[in-house]
Amino acid sequence: MHSGWAYIALIMILIATINALIGLSSKNPFTAKDRRISLFALIAVHIQFLVGLLLYFTSPNGLDKIKAVGMSGMTALDRLLAVEHPILNLIAIILITVGWSKHKKVTDNSKFKTIAIFYGIAFILLIIRMPWQNWFA
Repeated sequence: MHSGWAYIALIMILIATINALIGLSSKNPFTAKDRRISLFALIAVHIQFLVGLLLYFTSPNGLDKIKAVGMSGMTALDRLLAVEHPILNLIAIILITVGWSKHKKVTDNSKFKTIAIFYGIAFILLIIRMPWQNWFA
């Protein structure tokens, strides 16, 4: 489920970011449709995070791997799965959550800017620490 839902979460974040960039450049008002797109992206990422947390604490590639071999005994892939991927994804989810919270406090066109910045940076963080070799193996 974690790998499958990741596609949905990434696509939703990308759609929300592109929607915000289009709204920002066209100077359109922030509508209920724009709010829903951003909210669905937030929800998708939070669901992905909860599934990832469950996987992290129950999978042999997560916390158990660190306990078993220590950081010095890990391969690059082990370190990616046990340390880099979870930490960077947590930062990305925090950015998305902060972006969602901040957009509610700013004026109409600044909502697009806030969503575009926070969701866009989070999307980049999610992409760079994705374990692509596990998806395409």
